[in-house]
Amino acid sequence: MSETITPIQIRFSDIDWMGHVNNAVYLSYIEKARIDFSERLPLNINWRETGFILAQTQINYRHPALLNDNLSVRTWCTRVGTKSFDLGFEVFKTTDNNKIILADGLTVLVCYNYRLSVSENIPEEWKKLLLKK
Repeated sequence: MSETITPIQIRFSDIDWMGHVNNAVYLSYIEKARIDFSERLPLNINWRETGFILAQTQINYRHPALLNDNLSVRTWCTRVGTKSFDLGFEVFKTTDNNKIILADGLTVLVCYNYRLSVSENIPEEWKKLLLKK
């Protein structure tokens, strides 16, 4: 299925008193990667009409990220249902050609009609793009 790699710039404000990226900041990194994923497909979302909403996030923290780490987020589609789809992700750093996974997990997104405030079926065009290899 489709996948993207999103580079992440760690900001000084992302660092907590322990000297590593605060666990809550990973949600912002994953959000940035999720938006990049949808734009690169492209899903052609009109956010005033129909888009998707985040229903669930699962994160497994493996290793801490530090201020000067070279971070990226890999995002890919793992499942497409009738009204929802899942995106897997890995937050990783690269050092001397080594990839170290710092966190991984899954997000569940629901297709949503913002005008009517209801969930709706995923458009067929989106399904084809999400399932594309």
